[in-house]
Amino acid sequence: MNMSLTQIVAAIVMVGIAVALLYAYRRFLAVNSERRMREMIRSVGLDPELAAGGNTEVIIKEVRQRCRSCSTEDVCERWLTGDEKGGNEFCPNSLVFETLKKYGGAAR
Repeated sequence: MNMSLTQIVAAIVMVGIAVALLYAYRRFLAVNSERRMREMIRSVGLDPELAAGGNTEVIIKEVRQRCRSCSTEDVCERWLTGDEKGGNEFCPNSLVFETLKKYGGAAR
């Protein structure tokens, strides 16, 4: 193997590693977002099974999307652990959660 072929193989391997790392990072973010969403649902008094879909599948899909693109993840984490006081007005889904609670999604 000459030097240029070795460099090409090394470059392909590095690109593969970069893609794998990017995929792993995006998966990490999605898993944490899903965890926060489920904890928030439970914390505001909604039935945790609500996140599984059912009659609210479209609503939960939008809630999940808002949660994944949320810019207040750090505040959410602190609020869920009790380190942040007050209500969950910082959450882009707070009005949706209140509406769902009002119309029958409350935990039993």
